[in-house]
Amino acid sequence: MEKRMKALVTGATSGFGKAIAENLAKNNYDLILCGRRTARLEELANALSLGYNIHCQTLSFDVRDKTAVESASKSVSIGELDVLINNAGLAVGLSTIDKGEIDDWERMLDTNVKGLLYVSRFFLPSLKRGGQVINIGSIAGKEVYPGGNVYCASKHAVDALSKAMRIELLERDIKVSQICPGMAETEFSLVRFKGDEARANSVYKGIDALMAVDIAEAVDFILSRPKHVCINDLIIMPSAQASAAISKRRSE
Repeated sequence: MEKRMKALVTGATSGFGKAIAENLAKNNYDLILCGRRTARLEELANALSLGYNIHCQTLSFDVRDKTAVESASKSVSIGELDVLINNAGLAVGLSTIDKGEIDDWERMLDTNVKGLLYVSRFFLPSLKRGGQVINIGSIAGKEVYPGGNVYCASKHAVDALSKAMRIELLERDIKVSQICPGMAETEFSLVRFKGDEARANSVYKGIDALMAVDIAEAVDFILSRPKHVCINDLIIMPSAQASAAISKRRSE
């Protein structure tokens, strides 16, 4: 029997991470699902294991916690990974920099930058020669917009780190790709606005935003390229969004 590929996905309990995990399961990958919400992780792992007859492991940790990430990397038999997907990330708040909440800044930097670094540092040794890394960035890593200051800075860091990883992992024949979504209707805005559903929903009013499955399908495309092809960088926007701050809304 041919050995199945194995992928590790961070932030797997919702949004892009969950959709990516579901698509990988459909494509017969064994999975290591990582996230903070243990019950959600277990529910997803059970559903994918039963639905697709694959092996799912769960690792419950916060990517901001270096000790927890390192411990998780040693807590189970990870084995050899074929794919590492750094998906965990968030935005909090939309204040101008002179009125920003420092706790929000630290949460974004700790999750989006340091979390990606911790996961990469402790799990990359398990990635096989010829494996693949996919970092989920953002259009905010290519442009800045009012109120996006620190979130944009954190995603610009992901952009730079993705380029550096591509160079530094070349000797191991590891492909490194970045996907940069534009406006996407997930829990993103609900988290940014700290549970304010009305404000979160207004972000997508009059626009057919990206869905999580659109990004999951982009991951499938990247992973399906032949060995000699690496998709370094992929920007994906809704048709109605031309830049981070410019979009066309339908009149409702």
